Amino acid sequence: MQSESHPPPPSTRAWYLVHTKPRQEDLALINLERQGYPCYLPRLNVEKIRRGKAQIVREAMFPRYLFVQLDTGAQAKSWSPIRSTLGVNKLVYFGAQPAKVDPQLIALLQGREQALPPETIFQPGDAVVITSGPFAGIEAVYQTSDPERRSMILLEILSKPVTMHVEAGQLRKVG
Repeated sequence: MQSESHPPPPSTRAWYLVHTKPRQEDLALINLERQGYPCYLPRLNVEKIRRGKAQIVREAMFPRYLFVQLDTGAQAKSWSPIRSTLGVNKLVYFGAQPAKVDPQLIALLQGREQALPPETIFQPGDAVVITSGPFAGIEAVYQTSDPERRSMILLEILSKPVTMHVEAGQLRKVG
């Protein structure tokens, strides 16, 4: 007897957009995942000044938004708990329909998230001013940062270019 091959049933799962409360993307992500909803929160590595030192921190690529994968089939889990989830503001709608997100966009974001280098505060060649210490108020040119995340700058002293290492927290962009 020959068995018939049936094509797999079309997926009833789709990605939707969730609007979170301010600075509560992580809280919403954790609580939605605890309830069994697959989620994706795209993030970027960004250089920030923390306690006077430059550090790389992970931030949401789209502040106040994350993606949740929901089932639209007959046996689907109820969507109603999403609205009352801690950290969630609402499910985003376009008119009367929830905002469906193309799965190719999710795949693209996931690929980009892995490939993007950290966003830095200063770029080589930026004009900066030293904000504290014995050289406070002097303008310089940012060169690079070292492995300890200290900044190397080029400043002019007595008409000669001099390189100097300072903490990134002691610099501010000019302009």
